[in-house]
Amino acid sequence: MFNWNWKRFGMVAGLSLTLVAAGCGSSDEEGSETNGDSDGGESASEVNYGEEMGYEITGIEAGAGVVGAAESAVEEYENLNGWEVSTSSSGAMATALGEAIENEEPIVVTGWTPHWKFAKYDLKYLEDPKEVFGGEEQIKTMVREGLEEEKPNAYKILDQFSWEAADMESIMLEISNGTDVAEAAQNWIEENQDKVGSWTEGTEKVDGTEVELVYVNWDSEIASTNVIAEVMKEQGFDVTITPLDNGPMWESVAAGEVTGMVAAWLPGTHGDLYEQHKDNLVDLGANLEGAKIGLVVPEYMEVDSIEDLEAAE
Repeated sequence: MFNWNWKRFGMVAGLSLTLVAAGCGSSDEEGSETNGDSDGGESASEVNYGEEMGYEITGIEAGAGVVGAAESAVEEYENLNGWEVSTSSSGAMATALGEAIENEEPIVVTGWTPHWKFAKYDLKYLEDPKEVFGGEEQIKTMVREGLEEEKPNAYKILDQFSWEAADMESIMLEISNGTDVAEAAQNWIEENQDKVGSWTEGTEKVDGTEVELVYVNWDSEIASTNVIAEVMKEQGFDVTITPLDNGPMWESVAAGEVTGMVAAWLPGTHGDLYEQHKDNLVDLGANLEGAKIGLVVPEYMEVDSIEDLEAAE
């Protein structure tokens, strides 16, 4: 990483010398000689970001759809020959991204929208000409079979739950800045009573009816699940929220072991799991439109497409 910063310094230094020469009335030929100096540094296009990063894409949990898509991208794109996708957690990915940006170092991460990192940092998705990551996604609500008949008020609230990416990202950013998760959810609820009212419209308050919601431990799903849980608590429900890995999350809803989830990313991220379990659960439709997954880099990196990355030597 250290070497990369010196290359950038060399670029700036070389450009400064050229501008000084131009200001003194140097000819184009003289300017070309200055730019051709071996001490003038490398252009951004000559910087091998892959080498600086150890040809590694920083991923999240193994089994996550975006990680699977990134692994497919490594296979599909010839220029990613020799690259690997490292897996850890969404929190570890965010930490690595923040550290890289603080030091203005190159990094490629598995990213998704909505996420607070887009509100905090200047980031961009790399273009995906082969469409390995697919197009826009929806985040959908899934509940167990029989819920509408057994707990109609819970069913209706979950069915009416719908919001926008900006809503989710504002909560995620507040949590990332240190606010307690439940407190951040309550703050949003207090500031968005009209939207919350549309979720509970036509329902009656209950007295301790038990509800269990499951979610994958991503920042986006932490935000959405805590918000809907707090809303249901205000309606008198006894709500439990349980973080699970992707597979067990879907399995628990399909098996009728829990009430439901508001964390189903489709058609891409959880597509295989949906096909496996769709006949044993109830799809209540999208609670958020315009979600997206892909490879994400800081704006200062001089790459715009996955194809701009270089293969390992």
